[in-house]
Amino acid sequence: MKTDYRGALSKLSQAKGFWLLHGDEPLLSQHLLDQMRQHWNSQGIEHQRIDLGSASDWREALGALDNLSLFASQLVVEVHGNHKPDPSTLKLLEAFAHDPAGNMLVAVMPKQDFAAQKTKFFQMVEANGMVVQLAVQHERDRQNILEDLAKRMGLQLHANAWRELLAQTQNNLLAAHQALMRLSSLHDDLTRPVTEQELMPALVQQSRFSTFDLGDAALLGQAEKVVQILAFLQETAEPTPLVLWTLTKEMKLVMQLLAHPNSEQQLGIWSNRQGLYRQACKRLRIADTEDWPDLWLRVDQSIKGVSDENPWDLLMQAALALAGVRLFV
Repeated sequence: MKTDYRGALSKLSQAKGFWLLHGDEPLLSQHLLDQMRQHWNSQGIEHQRIDLGSASDWREALGALDNLSLFASQLVVEVHGNHKPDPSTLKLLEAFAHDPAGNMLVAVMPKQDFAAQKTKFFQMVEANGMVVQLAVQHERDRQNILEDLAKRMGLQLHANAWRELLAQTQNNLLAAHQALMRLSSLHDDLTRPVTEQELMPALVQQSRFSTFDLGDAALLGQAEKVVQILAFLQETAEPTPLVLWTLTKEMKLVMQLLAHPNSEQQLGIWSNRQGLYRQACKRLRIADTEDWPDLWLRVDQSIKGVSDENPWDLLMQAALALAGVRLFV
């Protein structure tokens, strides 16, 4: 079967078997996975992630599904990457798709072009599981998606505010989402719709620096610019979860590239951005990244109020670590 982002959200409570997520909208991929993980956690379903370094790693995913822990009756395995399984593994995956026994395998891949959608792997998933295309086909789809996201933030917008938001963000879904997150922190009366005038401060703030600029500066090793951008983001009340998401996304890609050099294409990195990651990989070693996951956890805990640490101080530490500058040893 095939569905889109909103269709996938409506099917989460019944999701099982083999799902393939692919597309060119990272926001949709991240948000759908977040909703999936929340559902799994609420149901007490164990889940784990496997990053594909080669086609053989598909067997690791199948092995995990065959060997549940003593405390789990169900398991979800996320597989991230762009390696297709070999023919023998494809048969095993098809057998799993036919009889998942309540388990779930979620493959997260970059956008699959027309030729890729004609491969045996893609057609097998479509015939036996669920293929989710994470793309925006029409302008109305974009607004529907943003309205769903705004509703989760408790926001309502007047029709003229929606028109201005879509026009100012030039149909960039992630930029529009960032503006909504800023708006949610600025708009203190959630009982009434936001007007066009009330929307403008959230749009004006993106005219200088964005989280995209932060990620690029860190990848390029521009430590002074990293400090400047983070100061601006803090001053303009950029949502800390969004800053953390941007940094962890870039840092995870660098870690994968250090472990598997020259795999930019398999990781879905666009050609016009591959140079940024190559520069970061020249500057960093695997040993430099070993404490990054612990740092992400500390930032997340500080944002949620679990720890007394300052989230902006930790975000500075993470961004500079990506830039190749260690504040603490």
